[in-house]
Amino acid sequence: MTVFYLVAFLSIFFALMTIFTKNPVHSVLYLVITFFTFTIHYILLNAQFLAVVNFIVYMGAIMVLFLFVLMLLNLNKDTEPMKSNLVKMMGVIAGCCLVVVLFGAFRVFDLSNPLIVKDPDIGLVKNLGKVLFKEFLLPFELSSILLLTAMIGAVLLAKKETRKV
Repeated sequence: MTVFYLVAFLSIFFALMTIFTKNPVHSVLYLVITFFTFTIHYILLNAQFLAVVNFIVYMGAIMVLFLFVLMLLNLNKDTEPMKSNLVKMMGVIAGCCLVVVLFGAFRVFDLSNPLIVKDPDIGLVKNLGKVLFKEFLLPFELSSILLLTAMIGAVLLAKKETRKV
């Protein structure tokens, strides 16, 4: 249980660092670390497939894309627009409303006993594969054909046509 609390603290800490960091590149890097802590949570919940998908898709693809876009934009202090006091005041009011809602939710929140799962193998990749290839074989194969068609279309659109003169 101490591992869960440690990872939960790190998740909240790095999420707050993502919000409060001034440098956008550092903010994206903190977001990558936050997603990594989510992956650890999935592993603790015995959901290996979700952990792998979170690791590959979010950390490996989307966050790297965010990082490259931020580096290509070349954001600096000169291009940042000045914010008026009205916008800052609206942000403070919205933040206070969020804090009030969170306190109301925690006040109603009731602690209960830990959940005991009837089937501990429910999140394993082996069982997911069995379900995919037995009950959902046709939709799985149709989606693979759709993705293959999209990939071929993207290659054909990106391919430069050579003109013969």
